[in-house]
Amino acid sequence: MKRFALGALAAMILSTSALAGEQYIDSTGFAVSGYDVVAYRNLAQTPVGGAQPAAVPGRADITADYNGARFAFASAENRDRFLANPAYYAPQYDGHCAFGVSKGGKVPGNPNLWRIVDDKLYLNITPVVVGFWEADISGNINKAEGNWPGIEGAAASDRVIPSFQSSAPTGG
Repeated sequence: MKRFALGALAAMILSTSALAGEQYIDSTGFAVSGYDVVAYRNLAQTPVGGAQPAAVPGRADITADYNGARFAFASAENRDRFLANPAYYAPQYDGHCAFGVSKGGKVPGNPNLWRIVDDKLYLNITPVVVGFWEADISGNINKAEGNWPGIEGAAASDRVIPSFQSSAPTGG
């Protein structure tokens, strides 16, 4: 019985670490392309179908590490809020496109194409994809949640975000 319990514990630990996904990181060297993930909570969301306000760039000198990646923040206060509960502020699917995950893959998430749903931050890759995502947000979240356990452990996307130039810092 003791051997079984130890084996089960070892299997649980190995499976948990095997499923720990990597954050999407672009050429800035930062998660979320160097944008402040806490600041999204202070931006006024537009109704579905409208463009969201632009994300808030972080600063290279105000950072925190989480899930193997460096996040940048616009203020020390935002960094401290993040450190108190990083899983709450970090984007879903390790910063990958939520619609892409709903389709079974990992592609980059654009920090300016965001939406907070049920208190969780989701990113998408292009304005066209945002339209597909918003056509059935809850259905796409359900599909993504079903797909995520099978792809979370795969390497982070190495693609660039189309038609996107980060105004956030580099050097993460």
